[in-house]
Amino acid sequence: MPEPLLLIATTNRGKFREFCDLLQDLPLRLRSLAGVPASPVVAEDGVTYTDNAVHKASTIARWSGCAALADDSGLEVDALGGGPGVQSARYAGVAQDDRANVAKLLAALEGVPAAARTARFRCVLAVAIPNGNTWTVEGVCEGRIAEAPRGSGGFGYDPVFLYPQFGQTFAEIPAAVKNRISHRARACTGLRENLLAFLAVHVDACRACRFV
Repeated sequence: MPEPLLLIATTNRGKFREFCDLLQDLPLRLRSLAGVPASPVVAEDGVTYTDNAVHKASTIARWSGCAALADDSGLEVDALGGGPGVQSARYAGVAQDDRANVAKLLAALEGVPAAARTARFRCVLAVAIPNGNTWTVEGVCEGRIAEAPRGSGGFGYDPVFLYPQFGQTFAEIPAAVKNRISHRARACTGLRENLLAFLAVHVDACRACRFV
């Protein structure tokens, strides 16, 4: 019997690589939406991370007939009242330009002292199956915003998210280490505990998966 397929509801190659690393030892087949023709474009217009993650996972699960995993994550900066929050990917506009987002963030924090640049990454993961059943978990990682980008790894706000315990940004920390401490890693820890059981209970609902 083939291993269960879990469709990762993203076209972001960096994010997909992280999920592959985080779930690599589970007996699953993982596939992203990158290069999948006619996959739905899901609007991330929810009020919360959970709204967006559940909407994405449910939409892709219904469309594909497969179990789907989606995440919504964001950066919450205390000096900005918790912003950019759910708007993190579109902070500088709809193009989801990482450099533009980082530049706008640093401009908004110009003159804010290091002690007041506290922030956190928050991630909500949602697993959905075609019949509408969903399950969510959350992970949080605390840090601070650096005064300038540092490092060449990661994606998104990683070059300015300083992890105080290491004195490095997420773009400087090796991927293998980041994948033990990040918000997404912490959410995946909760996910891993019951993911296979959740998929096993609902295996019949995914019989019509178009990618099997």
